[in-house]
Amino acid sequence: MSRDNELKNRKIAVLMGGLSAERDVSLRTGQAVLQALLENGCNAVAVDAGHDLAEQLRAAAAEVAFICLHGRYGEDGTVQGLLEMLQIPYTGSGVMASSVAIDKVVTKQILLYHEISTPGFVAFRAGDDRKTLLERCRHFPLVVKPAREGSTIGISIVRDRAQLEVGLSEALLHDDLVVIEDFIQGDEVTVSVLNGMPLPIIQIVPKSGFYDYTSKYTPGQTEYLLPAPLEAVLYNRLQEVSVAACRALSCRGAARVDFMVRDREFFCLEVNTIPGMTATSLLPKAAAAAGMTFNELVMQILADAGLNK
Repeated sequence: MSRDNELKNRKIAVLMGGLSAERDVSLRTGQAVLQALLENGCNAVAVDAGHDLAEQLRAAAAEVAFICLHGRYGEDGTVQGLLEMLQIPYTGSGVMASSVAIDKVVTKQILLYHEISTPGFVAFRAGDDRKTLLERCRHFPLVVKPAREGSTIGISIVRDRAQLEVGLSEALLHDDLVVIEDFIQGDEVTVSVLNGMPLPIIQIVPKSGFYDYTSKYTPGQTEYLLPAPLEAVLYNRLQEVSVAACRALSCRGAARVDFMVRDREFFCLEVNTIPGMTATSLLPKAAAAAGMTFNELVMQILADAGLNK
């Protein structure tokens, strides 16, 4: 029996919703994935990943987990660890890669070790001296964001010290670790990596000028240039670096690497280990440009599910 058929015949729990600030997006991702699995003839059920997740998985007699959780308690290694303890194979990156990639500070440190450019940054923890931080941050604009959130939740672009204080307070509402990084004026692009292979690059052009939560999840608010209109050498290099970044972090399955491009320079912003699968999400757009249907994409992600992470 092929690996695909073996997985189709097993009870697949699609983990969605969850406890993070990205719950709504996760529900949309999960429902889209569940529909695709059912259309592909899989034995799949939805599981809203709450505090009783272990009991829900046992009640559902889950044999495989398709993780559609975004943010904390799903994308950060916690659910992956639970699934390994329960010996349930799951999609995507393992415990270590998940916990590392969701932390923007640790991710940046690893990227720099591997000589992958990322915007200059400082980290601030709740309780650190704000006066020292303000003295250190002398050039603007800067980007302030929670270190372990996604979907641009709690993010601010600040242009002076007063805005920095406000942005810092906002970010601290979402995480006790905050990243303050150089604002790169340029083009935002993203490279999806599927099972170790890069997909076509997308350039993101939000109508508001800032790719925030509304721009991400409201149809018509953002233009997507696919493939991104980059010169060939830069295009190929971005794909190579994206694969290298995923390898450096030990990512598996589907991942998405975000960059800012300025002239011929590029700066890696972050690596997402569970990219969205909603109607406006970037991974399905890139897969479609590579000639892959949404259902085929879901099955390719499922095929990589395994215990050896």
